[in-house]
Amino acid sequence: MGNPTAAMLVIGDEILSGRTRDANMYHLAQELTGHGVDLTEVRVVSDDAPAIIAAVKALSGGFDHVFTSGGIGPTHDDITADCIAAAYGAAIDVRADARALLEAHYARTGLELNEARLRMARIPDGAILIDNPVSIAPGFTMGNVHVMAGVPAVFKAMVASVLATLAGGAPLVSQSMEIRRGEGDIAGPLATLAADFPDLSIGCYPFRKDGIYGANIVVRGHDAEQIDAAMIRLKQEVAV
Repeated sequence: MGNPTAAMLVIGDEILSGRTRDANMYHLAQELTGHGVDLTEVRVVSDDAPAIIAAVKALSGGFDHVFTSGGIGPTHDDITADCIAAAYGAAIDVRADARALLEAHYARTGLELNEARLRMARIPDGAILIDNPVSIAPGFTMGNVHVMAGVPAVFKAMVASVLATLAGGAPLVSQSMEIRRGEGDIAGPLATLAADFPDLSIGCYPFRKDGIYGANIVVRGHDAEQIDAAMIRLKQEVAV
């Protein structure tokens, strides 16, 4: 039986406009790889309710887990929670347990729990809260969709909270080799190698350095012995 599968949904106009560089996908991919969950698709959508709802429905039906980032803050354009509720046909309102977390936090900090901040306690009916040790305002899990903040420090903390509750599989491992030959010279032998090791992923990433064309070959998979065997073949048949 294969590893659990996952997709990521990145939400926000600031990502698509180029104003903000997304760091959360990089972090999530690393964490899922180590946990034995295969991240196989990432989508980016704008702060548009129909687009978010459609993406949530499509991804939640096609993967074991969906991780979202962005759109659960206190401002008017933070619409992710409402969209998740709509995708599941669930009611949404300020929930007592989420409100209690915010009330305690803002009492400690001396800040007012105003109407805008209270928006972060709006949780769809039936959702499970995701712990946020950084800024307290919780994320939530609805079905197989894990809804998390876009701020990288908070996103990382929420990912850790979620992964602690999820069963994983075999971690993905990899080895790489730099080959100083052009892609056109090694494409044939690489294709043969890939065909002989169908359970492995063999990637070719070209470069030009000091006037020399070459490629970094990365072999990934869940079976370390197969990877070792493929690397021996790679050295013997492709690197020469």
